[in-house]
Amino acid sequence: MAGLPFISGLVAFLEVTKYPLFFLGAYVEGTVVMMTGGVLLRLGEVQFLPLYTALILGDVLSDIMWYWIGYLGARRFILRWGYIVNATPDVVEKLEHRFQKYHLRILIFSKLTMGFGLAVPILTTAGMLRVSFLRYCTINIIGSFVWVAFVIFIGYTFGNVLQLIPEQYQIGSFIVLIVAFFLALRYLNGKLAKVDW
Repeated sequence: MAGLPFISGLVAFLEVTKYPLFFLGAYVEGTVVMMTGGVLLRLGEVQFLPLYTALILGDVLSDIMWYWIGYLGARRFILRWGYIVNATPDVVEKLEHRFQKYHLRILIFSKLTMGFGLAVPILTTAGMLRVSFLRYCTINIIGSFVWVAFVIFIGYTFGNVLQLIPEQYQIGSFIVLIVAFFLALRYLNGKLAKVDW
């Protein structure tokens, strides 16, 4: 019984700070937090506009951070340590040429493959290769509006499914649905990777 005040306090804290926590979650992780927001929206625990705003702000500011990390330090890091992963100056030059030519497609692709480890290297490379910051922000802001809405919708739909599942199985079912979603995206990612950009 001693733990009940702590749990009550924790629930009260989460209730007050849920939107800042969604912002922080989108900044640090992204897709799973967005999908969880959709589930909670379905269950009536959050409101759409504050949730959507917090997730977009977290996502866009995270993208901006990775751009500046690339802009300020990635080139020096690659030139010094790139040989470890076969990133020779020739490879970097070819990458730069391809990225400058196709950066719109590549940045959109990074949004579509969020959560698979491709977004951070792509966003950092954009900074390293000095893609116009205004263009970069425009692409990522538009992409965030679409991507966040899509992932919230997926979570919202799964939230409806969860209401049909007995309570003791809901957490496990939610994890299975998230894994299935990521497997579907991984499959799509494999197909997109074969496209000649």
